[in-house]
Amino acid sequence: MPDLFWLATRLNLAAALDIVVVAAIFFWLLTIAQGTRAVPLIRGAIILIVLLVLISTILPLNALRYVLRSALPALLLAIPIIFQPELRRALEQLGHTGNWVSLPFVNTEHPHPGAAAIEEMVTACVSLGRQRIGALIAVERETGLQEYADKGVRLDATLTRQLLINIFFKNSPLHDGAVIVRADRIVAARCIMPLSEGELPGSFGTRHRAALGISEESDAVAVIVSEQTGGISLAHDGQIDRDLTGDQLRASLLSLLEPPPPDEHQRRRGLLPRTRG
Repeated sequence: MPDLFWLATRLNLAAALDIVVVAAIFFWLLTIAQGTRAVPLIRGAIILIVLLVLISTILPLNALRYVLRSALPALLLAIPIIFQPELRRALEQLGHTGNWVSLPFVNTEHPHPGAAAIEEMVTACVSLGRQRIGALIAVERETGLQEYADKGVRLDATLTRQLLINIFFKNSPLHDGAVIVRADRIVAARCIMPLSEGELPGSFGTRHRAALGISEESDAVAVIVSEQTGGISLAHDGQIDRDLTGDQLRASLLSLLEPPPPDEHQRRRGLLPRTRG
């Protein structure tokens, strides 16, 4: 309590303004990171640093304190490298007129596609498979895919089977790359996904490698239609389920894209402790 009174006596207008400016900068950086893989990375780094600082403070671990003091300057230098895509996005937004006051508020809840949207995807994939038209559809879950959508062609259109078929039709200018789906909307098309570096069967093409890559980099679910065989595959959690029927694809998507209960969603965000069975 005496420390609070001491702080109150030292807090003048300049100090209050300083705090507000720093808080505004951090808030702005968080809004820029929203919808990207940086959010869970930042959360994990903060938890790790806080735990290490608490341990080194409570226990007489002089070596750990020395390592932390030495590593913090290096961490500041590493931040621009680790978050290069997010910092670039921030500078791009800063340079666009009108974005100064229209930045989105931080919201870590991501809506999931409903049964109707899933049915549209399944019907489109079955139709594309019959015609042996290649397709790659990445469905966003908790981890945002905005950084990939920004590099594609923005659509923001209602998800329908006919639109998906038209996008991936061989003569369409959007058929290369992936479509990104968020809830019941197609966010962008012709998006470039990260390629998996793991060992894959020779029958897998670039679409399969890209689908596996985005499922490794995020928690997204990716549907692949093979141009050579017309087979339908589903990538999730770093693995691929091959040669799915329409019914199997529908059941898998309904299971994987089912919104988590509120408690589980908060637990994923680190707001609730995990229980042990």
